[in-house]
Amino acid sequence: MGAVDDKELYPIGDVARRTGLSVSAVRFYSDAGLVPPDGHTSVGYRLYDVGSIARLELVRTLRELGASLNDIRSLLAEETTLHELARTHLALVERQTRRLQARRAVLRTIVRQDSATERIALMHKLAAMSDDDRDQLIDEFWDEVSDGLPVHPAYTRLLHQMRPKLPEEPTTEQLEAWIELADMVRDADFRREVRRFFHDSFAGDKALQVTSPEMLKRLEEQGAIEQEIGAARTSGLPVDSPRARELAERLVKATTEFTAEITGEYDADETRRYLASGPDTTTESYERAQEFVSRFTGVLDRYLALTATISGSPQPDPTDADANEAWISAVLTHFASPQPRTELAPER
Repeated sequence: MGAVDDKELYPIGDVARRTGLSVSAVRFYSDAGLVPPDGHTSVGYRLYDVGSIARLELVRTLRELGASLNDIRSLLAEETTLHELARTHLALVERQTRRLQARRAVLRTIVRQDSATERIALMHKLAAMSDDDRDQLIDEFWDEVSDGLPVHPAYTRLLHQMRPKLPEEPTTEQLEAWIELADMVRDADFRREVRRFFHDSFAGDKALQVTSPEMLKRLEEQGAIEQEIGAARTSGLPVDSPRARELAERLVKATTEFTAEITGEYDADETRRYLASGPDTTTESYERAQEFVSRFTGVLDRYLALTATISGSPQPDPTDADANEAWISAVLTHFASPQPRTELAPER
């Protein structure tokens, strides 16, 4: 297709070729008043300028997307520039693309789950939710789960932040994950199970203390150090390096300070021994901790995995924590062992 000249008028046959419409279709849209000709030849043939060609291309696309003639007529009557027409065209295509993606996600979910007929409308509704609707659904879930929970309000706000963020142009996988998650948080049994887990976990008299903003800040700092440790380990940082020792000691300090907030006792040496040799698996506290981890995994792992998929975040690797613990243990064990003495050369 050749270039168009802004000032030139093109005959109807040329316009048909440039727009992909038939001559009869161009004539029909002209007669309908959507895109009238901009001139005529001496023998009455219709002529169109570049602006009319652009409008006819938009009309063709709108018709392919299912717009009625009345909708197109109203739209064109409001447009004044080619730029505005192009923006409108783009917005319509993007909306249609999102709708098609949502439909594809629903259909794929139906095929995978062999869903019952009555669930199809629900899945389509979940896939087509707005950002505000999605946020409201997640807020309602956490409101019910945390209602009456004897924790600091800061911790309740933290729970509400455990939400997915569907991007503007989600993949089919992200839409499928949202459908599953939305279905999950609407389920009464799942809500009761999560609520029971949190209320059982914070039934003790220290619940308010361990969920205070100060404690949450310490946990955040400890988590940041653990991320640095994970990055150092995966990069191949040797356990006998000064950097490895510095990371290990920062973790010792952060862990000791967190424990001291609860117990009132600051014992960095005990923390260092604990991180170096691992917990005493015969104690009651270890069994309680393992029970908490097991219940947390059983109740919320799928929620967190779906949230990561929807938001496009990396999926957590359950083996990373064990690998980090082993690496820290190796670092602390190395530096706790007697180091070879370096002989100093005699002074001259």
